[in-house]
Amino acid sequence: MRPTDGASGASSNELNEFYMTKQKIYGEELVAVTKAALEDVKAQDIQVIDVREKHSLTDYMIIATGTSNRQINAMAEKVREAVKAKGAQPLGEEGKGDSDWVLLDLNDVIVHMMTAAARQFYDLERLWQGAEQSRAADGKHHSPDHAHEYSDKLKDRE
Repeated sequence: MRPTDGASGASSNELNEFYMTKQKIYGEELVAVTKAALEDVKAQDIQVIDVREKHSLTDYMIIATGTSNRQINAMAEKVREAVKAKGAQPLGEEGKGDSDWVLLDLNDVIVHMMTAAARQFYDLERLWQGAEQSRAADGKHHSPDHAHEYSDKLKDRE
């Protein structure tokens, strides 16, 4: 069981107790429900990454692309509804509204829903699949030109 930051107002012990006694689905079943919900709202390029041997805080990461901020919010809402219907309770959410990246924490599964530009920029698949050289290591991540390219893409969407 992993600790939480208590951001929901409940203590770590209360959240852990809830998770241990109320949660109805876990792991692969939670992945299947989440993936089906994303497919229902036409999420693109859905990737499931097994991080059990690389990370102690979660078992799986799901990364999916949405075509717009509106679709990303719809994806998050659909996933929340689907997992709640199966007895799971999301522990947290980051990036609501007009964000290019929304993250849902389902404890065993972390769901990243991103625009194509954000997904390309952050390249989480490469990070979590243990690539030998990350973007930070190759210097592109810190290049001012690269940062301007991403900023320009964001401005074009507005």
